[in-house]
Amino acid sequence: MNDAEIVTQLSNHRRTIDNLDAALVRILAERFRATTQVGILKATYDLPAKDEGREALQVERLRRHAEEAEMDPDFAEKLLNFIIDEVVQRHKKIASDAKTAA
Repeated sequence: MNDAEIVTQLSNHRRTIDNLDAALVRILAERFRATTQVGILKATYDLPAKDEGREALQVERLRRHAEEAEMDPDFAEKLLNFIIDEVVQRHKKIASDAKTAA
């Protein structure tokens, strides 16, 4: 393979990566819109921001999906925990804002 072919292949792979990164951002934005609705319901009915039972089920489910996709399930769990931490913080803010507005 010559240098030009290598550059072309790299460019093609990187374009694919860029498209996937953009898709990930859009998917996460949609997920956060959905979890905002959950946060509003939780605040309305004075439910806790964190649901450890639900989180455990999510981790188990995501690890299974990762294994099926031949992805490291530990990485998938770390990523989910990072996302869950952000969601819980948002839920706490929604609840705090709701109390302040009341």
